[in-house]
Amino acid sequence: MRLTGIVAVGMAVALAISACGDGQGQEGAPASGGLEKTQLLIGVVPVASSASLFIAEKRGFFKQEGLTVKTEIIQAPTAVMPKIINGSMDAFLTSYVSLMTINDSGAAKLKLFQHTMGGAPGFCAVVVAKGSPIRTVADLRGRTIAVNVLKTLGHTVVNAHLQQAGLKPDDVKFVAVPFADQLGALASGKVDAAWLAEPFLSAARKDGAVQIVDTIGGPTEGVPIDGWGVTEQWLAKYPKTAAALHRALAKGQQIAGSDRQAIDEVVPTYTQISADVAAAMRVGEFTMEADRAGVQKLADLMHGFGFLKAKPDVAQIFAPAAE
Repeated sequence: MRLTGIVAVGMAVALAISACGDGQGQEGAPASGGLEKTQLLIGVVPVASSASLFIAEKRGFFKQEGLTVKTEIIQAPTAVMPKIINGSMDAFLTSYVSLMTINDSGAAKLKLFQHTMGGAPGFCAVVVAKGSPIRTVADLRGRTIAVNVLKTLGHTVVNAHLQQAGLKPDDVKFVAVPFADQLGALASGKVDAAWLAEPFLSAARKDGAVQIVDTIGGPTEGVPIDGWGVTEQWLAKYPKTAAALHRALAKGQQIAGSDRQAIDEVVPTYTQISADVAAAMRVGEFTMEADRAGVQKLADLMHGFGFLKAKPDVAQIFAPAAE
């Protein structure tokens, strides 16, 4: 049974580890409560998927496990690989695309530590500015499309819909623009279209942007979105800390999957999106585990677009069982 399964089964009897006195666990040395490390830095992408972590923080789940968690906003793990490799960033939100791309490159050996969100209609889409002549995917030929990071989730799912419309990936130009800057890029004409995920998609609609294609559906129906990632080395070095972190994240994930209000309460705290927009956004499915068929579909798409040199064994990307 994987780590996710162990936590799901034992959720009702999750251990409560007392918070350590000053929280100053030294790396490699047992900290209070038996944890190898108590202060963690986690990379957070400012999208709806990250809500489970902030729910866990708000409900005191990290404190219960003896952990002090600090967060750093990132666009994708590819942008902070030095921190991930040297261990100064302990865990991070990663799309399945980013995780498989990094592993394929050999830059690191990453494991999906806890699934966060599965794709659902309305969660991410391509939009254009109000008044744009672009109305269909086919109209994107020769146009510039913004994605938050190249060769990650947005790039992959947009390519799948371009292909369905009879276009090739090189029929358009992809550029990297952080989610928070994409509306400005659209308004200024820097880009012709933008791939946005919630809550930025709802903010764009409120600002008058026009959606031309929902990128979770058709060729991308059922693909997983993201989860919390760690390196294999980190898992081996901090097994007790890893188990404690997973318990806290899994409890936050369980609440996110059953209580929409809990999501709406935390999203404005880390995205700069207003509460009314957060409440109106659509979210994917917060489940404890990803659908493996969807992961395989995503891997097949990535390999077909040349984002991966080798098609991965998707079973190998998930963290092993806790000790």
